[in-house]
Amino acid sequence: MLQGIRILEVEGLGPGPFAAMTLADLGAEVICVHRPYTGRTPGMPENSLLDRGKRSITLDLKTPEDAETFLKLAETAHGLIEGFRPGVMERLGLGPAECHAVNPGLVYGRMTGWGQDSPLAHAAGHDLNYISLSGALWYASNPGDVPLTPTTLVGDIGGGAMYLVAGMLAGILKAKSTGEGCVVDAAIYDGSAHMMNLLMSIRQAGNFGVTRGANLLDGPHWSRTYVCAGGGYVSVQCLEPKFYALFLEKLGLAEEAEFQQQFNKALWPALTGRLAGIFASQPRDHWAALFDGSDACVAPVLNPEEAQAHAMNARGTWVEDQGVLQAAPAPRFSGQPEWVPPEIPHRGQHTREILAELGRK
Repeated sequence: MLQGIRILEVEGLGPGPFAAMTLADLGAEVICVHRPYTGRTPGMPENSLLDRGKRSITLDLKTPEDAETFLKLAETAHGLIEGFRPGVMERLGLGPAECHAVNPGLVYGRMTGWGQDSPLAHAAGHDLNYISLSGALWYASNPGDVPLTPTTLVGDIGGGAMYLVAGMLAGILKAKSTGEGCVVDAAIYDGSAHMMNLLMSIRQAGNFGVTRGANLLDGPHWSRTYVCAGGGYVSVQCLEPKFYALFLEKLGLAEEAEFQQQFNKALWPALTGRLAGIFASQPRDHWAALFDGSDACVAPVLNPEEAQAHAMNARGTWVEDQGVLQAAPAPRFSGQPEWVPPEIPHRGQHTREILAELGRK
């Protein structure tokens, strides 16, 4: 879908590389500028899955020669992605001004937690911190529990990488029609707050307040996760009355008067306790079989390996290639060939090749 688009990526962690991987998944040519190897980053593999489908060149951007090579690459690119704190690329002489001087149509993508210009712009932070201040963490977890979200998904990926991808694509479209590039300021703080607008629309209708556990999606007995016998879990979220009725029927609770009062908040805690006891009486797979294929909106909670083995993976969403379990690109497009996991390059694997393309040694 993005054939003919070249993206220049500066090595980083988390959302920046994920955004570049997503663009590569969509068909863009992505060249990742890796630092000369100085040892593995703690918690990260030597050859990261996030580099799949990219080409890798090693450059020391602190040296004049390699900085000049970087600008040569920027001259050929449609977009650039970097994830340093504000001012770092400028100190290297590789900020937007220098890159736009050689390529006015370049879309310069900047991925940070707090944004380029904010009271916390130069402060350190991580996924959980950004979504804490943005409001996105507030409704996470059951009432009485500490707020907890899936690691990296709400902040780094949802609020960060995917908003950077959208910004890059919008900028590239504009540059194609006007010849003018731009700077994309993608802040995880901003993106995670923007994702709250679906909840804000529910709040606008009066169905979502500030109190955790007293709202349409974070308090009811029919919208939560339950522990099963043996330690597994099932998720339940049968919001619509017709789905809720089927849920009760499957559990043999359709004739119980209290359960028929789906939206009576005063009953939610007691009914949650009842369901907790019911689900704890049988293993997860029992409940998965009972509700399988129904409209009761109940699903087992699977780990990635279990998701790969589940019947839903007939779509080929989870793929294991050379010992690396990974998810296929999303979304999917008609008329495109079946996806095959691309190579994960070694650091600097394409250095000579890319330098030769630039006429440099």
